Amino acid sequence: MRKVGITGVGEYLPPRVLTNADLEKMVDTSDEWITTRTGIKERRIACANEATSDLALKAAKEALADARLNPEELDLIIVATITPDMQFPSVASIVQNALRAKTAVAFDVSAACAGFIYALSIAQQFISLGTYRNALVIGAEKLSSVTDWQDRNTCVLFGDGAGACVLKEVKTGGIISTYLGCDGSNMELLNLPAGGSRLPASQVTVEARQHFLKMQGNELFKIAVRTMTEAAEKVLKQAGMDFSDVDMIIPHQANARIIMAVGKRLGLSGDKIFLNIEKYGNMSSASTATALVEAVKEGRVKKGDIVLLDSFGAGLVWGACVIEW
Repeated sequence: MRKVGITGVGEYLPPRVLTNADLEKMVDTSDEWITTRTGIKERRIACANEATSDLALKAAKEALADARLNPEELDLIIVATITPDMQFPSVASIVQNALRAKTAVAFDVSAACAGFIYALSIAQQFISLGTYRNALVIGAEKLSSVTDWQDRNTCVLFGDGAGACVLKEVKTGGIISTYLGCDGSNMELLNLPAGGSRLPASQVTVEARQHFLKMQGNELFKIAVRTMTEAAEKVLKQAGMDFSDVDMIIPHQANARIIMAVGKRLGLSGDKIFLNIEKYGNMSSASTATALVEAVKEGRVKKGDIVLLDSFGAGLVWGACVIEW
């Protein structure tokens, strides 16, 4: 089996910043309420004429440049997203065309906030088996397009953005282990009810605001803390490591209180936990991706470091990954 590593990273965050002060003018909320409960101060919002594929493309180009790889050399493109431009074709196929990566296989993965880790795991398998050589994995979301800006409990949480990485065979280091999970019995805790085959768009679904995401936050909080803790423990066991070996944990940026509760259960000090939720909020599949990119750019992750990615989201799904950088 071939070793598979990340050889290039990139991100794109839309320039428009929506602050808690801005939200105070839109719904009945306050900066203090949002910050205390979530740790979020601001989030990025894409332009009206920007789709998820536009965000993904910009992150992809930066990752390819960082890896010094031409798009023509790509064999595989996977985009993790729950906010595609349209039901079909996939965001990945739109990105493939825009990059002119004519020989690349392209498809999307719908695994919500765990989507980036799901996509990493899939790409790793293809490369380790020798099916493909070079892969581009992107986590990209325009959550502002499915956020109910009249619902103060959810609209304060989400933002837009994209993170990308290039994977290929490496001689040392790389992805050591991955762990994925799902529990569909709790699907009602976080979903987007309408727009699919069960509830196609109609006057009734639009008036009922069923084309916006719905979330039961209190129940999700408890499950997220437990599940992310267990996922981290299991992926490290698979790697033959323990938490003393971890240099940096990069969790899904859903809620600062969830992240710190997971860190406390795992016995990790604050300097080993990467946080950027204050600046971007929850970007679903893009959160872990952009956090990884920023940790690398800031020098928080260096060559030889052991990095633990950990995520949880709608499905309910979860995933963890151990990487030697």
